[in-house]
Order: sequence, then C-alpha cells, then structure tokens
Amino acid sequence: MKEGICSIQSQFDVDLKECQSAKSVEALKVHYLGRKGLVQDQLKNLRHVPDAEKPAAGKMVNDLKEYIEGRLDSALQECILREENSRLAQESIDITLPGRKNPIGSKHPITDILDEMVDIFVQMGFSVQSAPEVETEYYNFDVLNMGEDHPARDMQDTFYVAPGVVLRTHASNVQGRIMETTNPPIRVICPGRCFRNESISSRSHVFFHQIDGLYVDVDVSLQDLIATLTQFIRAFFKKEVDVKIRPSYFPFVEPGIEVDISCHLCDGKGCRLCKHSGWLEILGAGMVHPQVLRNVGLDPEKYSGYAWGLGIERMICLRHGIADIRLFAENDMRFLRQFPAP
Repeated sequence: MKEGICSIQSQFDVDLKECQSAKSVEALKVHYLGRKGLVQDQLKNLRHVPDAEKPAAGKMVNDLKEYIEGRLDSALQECILREENSRLAQESIDITLPGRKNPIGSKHPITDILDEMVDIFVQMGFSVQSAPEVETEYYNFDVLNMGEDHPARDMQDTFYVAPGVVLRTHASNVQGRIMETTNPPIRVICPGRCFRNESISSRSHVFFHQIDGLYVDVDVSLQDLIATLTQFIRAFFKKEVDVKIRPSYFPFVEPGIEVDISCHLCDGKGCRLCKHSGWLEILGAGMVHPQVLRNVGLDPEKYSGYAWGLGIERMICLRHGIADIRLFAENDMRFLRQFPAP
C-alpha cells in the first residue's frame, strides 16, 4: 500500500505542474480528492490491510490527502492571481476621458404634477388638508349622500378591510371631516391616493391619485365653480384652453357637471387621443348637495358650495400624450427618465 501511495503522490506532482489555470486545478482536485478519486480509493483499500498495520496505513493516506490539499490550494490561489493580473494587463484606462456623471434623481411624475397642481390651487386661496386612506363607510359614503342602499356604492368597487372600514374610493372623504369641524367659509383641497377594486388595464388601476376640492360659503354659485376650474386648467396647461361643461350625476352634488377641454394635441380638430371628438374629459364636479350640508350640520338655506374630483394620472396623460396608465406604477426607468429633474 505504501508503494501505491508514493506512486499517487509522484503522479500528482507531475499533473500539478501541467495545470496552468484555475479550471484545470479544480479538475485535478476532483480527480484526486473527489468521491471517486484516487485518495478515496486508498481509504477504501484500508479494509484489506491487516489490523496491526491499519494505523500506520491510515496515517499515510491522511498525510497524502493533506499534502494534496495544501498543494492544490496554493496552486489555485496562484492561478487566480495570475489570471487576474493577465486580465488587468489587457485592460487599458484612458485617464484623459471625462468621468461618468452620476445620475441625478428626480420626482416621480405623479408627485411632480401633484405638487404643481397644489401650488396652483394654493395661489387661488385654497388650503391643503388631508384625510385617512383607511376610512369609515360613514365619511366615505354616508355623509356624502350615499346611504347603505344607494346604488352609487356599487359603482365604487370598494376594498373592505374590516366591517364598516374601507380603503377610500375618493379623496372626497375629507369633506365631511372638514365641514363637521370648521365653520364656513371653507376653501380646501385634499390631494392623495385612492383605491378601487377594478381590473388593471391601460385606462384603470386599483390605486390612483386625486385632488378633491371643496368651497362652502354664503352665495357660492355654479358660475364660481366654472370660473375656478377654468382658471386652474389654463394655469396648468399654460395656455388658453377651451372648456366645455356637460351635465352629469354624482350623489354628493346637485347639479353635477363634467368638464371637457379642447384636445391640446390636435387643437380640437380630432385625433386618436381624443377619439376624434376634439374634446377630452378631465374631471367631475358640481354644487354641494343640500343633503350633504344637512348631514354635517350646515343649513343649506344659508350656505352653498361646490366640489370637484380631479384625477392626477389623467392630467399627466393628457399633458404628455401617455396612453397607458399602468406605466406610472411599474417603476420602469425607461419611462421615468423621460421626466428629468428640472
């Protein structure tokens, strides 16, 4: 057995000298120290050695194993270092080239446009208020003239998180909270995220962003609402924009309206974005329903007001001609880099 061990060690020394790469060293390790390697064969042969000679034979095999492991480890480190030096020698650095600029972070387009809209409304005299995203049914529905059996609740596609508790379906949940605790005049906006249990498509998502506005005072008229929205639209698009008012229905306003603007891509001539109508719908609004005022303890004979709900993603799509609302939530840098920091 001693002759076999000496022969293996001699052959190993010869094979190791021929190894010129880390890969060949790894292969040699498997050949000698693997489960089916030559050293393992010597360990198996110990069962044929007389008992009296087994301790000495076992020590010889272990010494061989340690010798091979040590030589292989050293050879592997040498090969890795040699290959790394060779790779570095082949690389060249032109120190005269300008350095790479670090990318400058920027706001998400939703945050950027939301801040811009808030600034416009603040300049018009509105204060910014917030309301919880996890809301009670009372403030999300009941106080806004959507009772338990009101069909409008079926239109909201609501996420229920607990009995009587929902993820708010609109930012109008601020209205009841503000009117209950604040005496008119009330002039507020509520920007934030809303949720609806809808199928995700190019035109809808399970979450979206809104700015809802509310103005309550003595002798507030529909003309005041139209003037406010027209001023905002022209400030946002930074040019004169034709506005069209259409009647519509919302349970918390009476009368209700929808606001269309002339398509800015085709100047009202008709294109794919406006479905060749020349007009784009941007928001719903109306005069605060008298029942909503009663629900919060205000006298509709004395006070009146207006309210609106404005979708942020829709406005970004209209300004930049974006056709798929899902892009805002996918964190695709190819899309986000198109909105660089100012």
